Amino acid sequence: MEGILVSYPLILVNLKTYKEGIGEEAIKLAKIAEDVHYKTGVSIALAPQMVDVKLLIDSSEVPVFAQHIDPVIYGQYTGHILPEAVAESGCIGTLINHSERQLPIKVIENTILRSKEVQLISVVCVDTVEKAIQIAKLNPDAIAIEPPELIGSGISVSKAKPEIISGAVKAVKIINSKIRVLCGAGITSGDDVIAAQNLGAEGILVASGVVKAKDPYQALLDLARSLRH
Repeated sequence: MEGILVSYPLILVNLKTYKEGIGEEAIKLAKIAEDVHYKTGVSIALAPQMVDVKLLIDSSEVPVFAQHIDPVIYGQYTGHILPEAVAESGCIGTLINHSERQLPIKVIENTILRSKEVQLISVVCVDTVEKAIQIAKLNPDAIAIEPPELIGSGISVSKAKPEIISGAVKAVKIINSKIRVLCGAGITSGDDVIAAQNLGAEGILVASGVVKAKDPYQALLDLARSLRH
């Protein structure tokens, strides 16, 4: 099935291991993402559990990201997630170093390199401006800034700690203007999205604000309508 292309501003929805984002529920969210995309023109991608990756790719047009990959090659790496297998499944990108799956800097570097080798979009998560600077020097495709204490809190980083977003955007763009900067942590409303974009963010990384919302369609539609092209 021909998929929807990724463009910016981007909404990347991390399904984590939420009950509301597994199996058939993940398919429902993918269909919602499709509907919202066609209604608003906003690019929306989903990062499901690895066991659901092929399920979403085969049943929807929504772009799919892996939640994690390992910087391994073909061979004896039982239990690792091989980048080639992820790319061949139809994934177009991957999260790296999420606060719930943190990695040493050398592993991050190698994972970015392996992502490039198999043409996966690399979105590296960081929690500080200093870490954003460190990662920007490794040339990922995008950096998502999200202080871990605000993840799932309902308190948007774009409002609680706006200097982190603006500081990260400025610092990253000085190093490499082509790297996209996404805003994560606590994004739950259109107002949060507007605040993030005003600070220079080129999209958002969200999770519970959509996946666990009482009405995921309306939640995602509100976020998408607030993004300026």
